[in-house]
Amino acid sequence: MRLFLCGDLMTGRGIDQILPHPSEPKLYESYLEDARDYVLLAEKKNGPIARPVDFPYVWGEALDELRRVAPDVRIVNLETSVTRSDEPWPLKGINYRMHPRNVGCLTAAEIDLCVLANNHVLDWERAGLLETLDTLHGAGLRTVGAGRSSAEAEEVAVVAARAGGSGRVLVAAAAEPSSGVPYGWEATPREPGVALVRDLDIREARAICERLDAIRQPGDVAVVSLHWGSNWGYEVPREHVRFAHALVDRGVDLVHGHSSHHPRPIELYRGRPILYGCGDLLTDYEGIRGHEEFRGDLGLMYFASFERGELTELRMTPMRVRRMRLERASRSDAEWLTDVLARTSRTHGSEISLTDDGSLVAREIR
Repeated sequence: MRLFLCGDLMTGRGIDQILPHPSEPKLYESYLEDARDYVLLAEKKNGPIARPVDFPYVWGEALDELRRVAPDVRIVNLETSVTRSDEPWPLKGINYRMHPRNVGCLTAAEIDLCVLANNHVLDWERAGLLETLDTLHGAGLRTVGAGRSSAEAEEVAVVAARAGGSGRVLVAAAAEPSSGVPYGWEATPREPGVALVRDLDIREARAICERLDAIRQPGDVAVVSLHWGSNWGYEVPREHVRFAHALVDRGVDLVHGHSSHHPRPIELYRGRPILYGCGDLLTDYEGIRGHEEFRGDLGLMYFASFERGELTELRMTPMRVRRMRLERASRSDAEWLTDVLARTSRTHGSEISLTDDGSLVAREIR
């Protein structure tokens, strides 16, 4: 079983504007008031974008990598509401949305599962979330972490390996308030919203694992996807480490953390990967200034391979966003990412090295 995972996939705002069916560009931000201005910023930095682009465009060279690796299951954190709603969440400040007719940019990469437990899925109110669910499901995409009720938001997603593969992946997802998710977004028995973990304590870890155990079969790979933490910085809060360890101690095979705008440390705990922050993969932040030291234009495609329930490899392909399109990172950029992750992951007992083909490999320090 080989999984593809990534951090935040933001296909709204500027990216939505270059796709065939752009949304109304009006924004409610203090920074910019028109989504098309994000396209202009990207063009100012890296050159013109001939728009409209086709749906595969934004994935660029990532599609070649997906074809080469041929993962059995593809999981992304979709940090965008897919809706026509014009009613922004009050005082939110930043509101991401993609027009439903642009959902082809997700199916172009044959995504299997969209994690929706994040701080942007209700940017356009609950009506926007409901349309997001309808649109994604109508396009054949599964979702997890948000729903029409708390029961649906907390439901474990079951994804079978695509043709030629075998086994299943079970995914539970939740968001934590430190990532910017308003408490008012929490799903209730009668109200749509996200699955929210209010406290990173043992009880919450046990509850998530019990939902996984209720449907787990021999050979299944269990993943917990968490939107947590701040946008910038490499320090991992102690409560994140304790919570991730508690999940693995109770049988979780991979912890898929996201929210940070750049990759954060990796830990291999008891032979199981903990990705504390996968970083952004695709966004429209290309021309925004600030935090340049974190190289937010660089992202990673994560590939985790399991055999008989044991991790056999964790390999990462470094990518760069340029003209709102993913391309392979240069050797020097890959070396920079390797150096940063090796340094920050060492304190978590993991070694990160760069291979001859330009990919990164994580191993446990013994």
